[in-house]
Amino acid sequence: MSPLGRGRPARRAATRAGQYLALLCYLVFLAFPLAWLLSTAFKPARELASLHPGWFPGHPTLDNFRQAFDEQPLLRAALNSLTAAASAALIATVVATPMAYVLARRRTRLTRAASGWVVVSQAFPIVLVIIPLFLVLKGLRLVDTLPGLVMVYVVWALPFALWMLTGYVRAVPRELEEAASVDGAGRLRTLTSVTAPLLAPGIVATVLFAFITSWNEFFFALVLLKSPGKQTMPVVLTHFIGAEGVADLGPLAAAALLATLPSLVLFAFVQRRITGGMLAGAVKN
Repeated sequence: MSPLGRGRPARRAATRAGQYLALLCYLVFLAFPLAWLLSTAFKPARELASLHPGWFPGHPTLDNFRQAFDEQPLLRAALNSLTAAASAALIATVVATPMAYVLARRRTRLTRAASGWVVVSQAFPIVLVIIPLFLVLKGLRLVDTLPGLVMVYVVWALPFALWMLTGYVRAVPRELEEAASVDGAGRLRTLTSVTAPLLAPGIVATVLFAFITSWNEFFFALVLLKSPGKQTMPVVLTHFIGAEGVADLGPLAAAALLATLPSLVLFAFVQRRITGGMLAGAVKN
């Protein structure tokens, strides 16, 4: 074997090692905020006030969690966030699924223009729409109500859900639908028996991302909800910051950790089913 041929495996090994190292650095970069939040949530007040805080709590305590629940209605806020996020994610996905199928299968000027508008609409900042949106909801008497917030979240999540599902529909081969049609299946039977099972991973992923987007949303909830009993989790977290900008760090970290857990648990629970559905679709193809 020539020296050039012997050098190729070494270069490939070095390239792969560099890729793994870059991936490890990226994972550490993503995990550091969550790890620091977890550590801060269990630190006592004395350690939080230290000039040289440690990486891990020296004397772990649950006092921050008790204080957080005593100071703010976290359970009520979590229930409000769950209601708004779950409702908006389901409604947006149900509305976006047939629209995505039409955009993916009907290649006309109208569908291309609609696809372009979906992409362009994501560039508009929230500040441009919040005032007319507030006036519309005020006319409908939906300001300071969870149904009004759900309506806003549906409209806000719909373009992203439509964009995601359109890509999933395009990934489903047309030949499968044509084969079902040749076998005598009607349009509805083809959609429910052939297309829908292959779209299931995409639908689950869309619901997941729409839920996380709505769960973490802050600005709409801050402007549209005024009653303390109707506020969502991100808004309630701001109550741990005093008028002079001084944060009650321990309870804030504890409450923020609780607000982060649903997204992490949901993603960990669903990601296996997303992967399994993709593999099942590949086998069917």
